[in-house]
Amino acid sequence: MSRVANNPVEISKGVEIKLTDSQISVKGSKGNLQLQLHKSIGVSQEGDLLKVKAKDGTREANAMAGTFRALIQNMVQGVSAGFEKKLELQGVGYRAKAQGSTINLTLGYSHPIDYKLPEGVTADTPSQTEIVLKGADKQLVGQVAAEIRDFRRPEPYKGKGIRYAGERVYRKEAKKK
Repeated sequence: MSRVANNPVEISKGVEIKLTDSQISVKGSKGNLQLQLHKSIGVSQEGDLLKVKAKDGTREANAMAGTFRALIQNMVQGVSAGFEKKLELQGVGYRAKAQGSTINLTLGYSHPIDYKLPEGVTADTPSQTEIVLKGADKQLVGQVAAEIRDFRRPEPYKGKGIRYAGERVYRKEAKKK
């Protein structure tokens, strides 16, 4: 049995769980999330705990039990507290501005970039060089952050580009004559 799957998932106050044989739905103050369950695992609810078990003892079932336990934990945490990613823009003239469900980026190209946010993710720009992404789905928030970062990745010579907050960019020495 997976060591991760042995730990039960604690259900926070204000979070509702609906279990069927093949699907789990989690509802909370930050939103609703659904997950299709793998055929080789089972989920049971005991009070305010969720337990994930492998239906058979195969390696794949044990691996899936640990994976789905982590996914369910992320869903419960997402609908109660939410997730956020912070991005920093570094470079002369690099700016970001959130307008509704789009982010306007000026990244040194000849044209501005308008990035449309998917449903379930919101963006805030506390300053012109910071972007804060928030949402209930951890995977979706991370994917949006990665897509925005891909518009101008940090380069190793001057360090210009979009980076995650706290990310360290290893700098290279310039070519010598």
